[in-house]
Amino acid sequence: MRSCYIISYDMAEGGDYEPLYKAIKSYGTWAHITESTWAIVTESDHKAVRDHISGILPKGSRLIVVKSANVGAWRNVICRDQWLKENL
Repeated sequence: MRSCYIISYDMAEGGDYEPLYKAIKSYGTWAHITESTWAIVTESDHKAVRDHISGILPKGSRLIVVKSANVGAWRNVICRDQWLKENL
């Protein structure tokens, strides 16, 4: 079953964002919500997503992956509002 997950991180100093962005976008259905918050839709579970993304982040980075409950409110996000309405 496909689920939407919210990914939020604080990258430790010296990290490279391009490999991180590539890893997140590899899920196929994604949205860049704020500077360090993304949403993805995947059949993977939260632990698999965490393990995949944490393998990209440098040591000392922070990461949280949360399954969406299909409810949310937002303002002034980077992605299209419609994407969140359809996928959150």
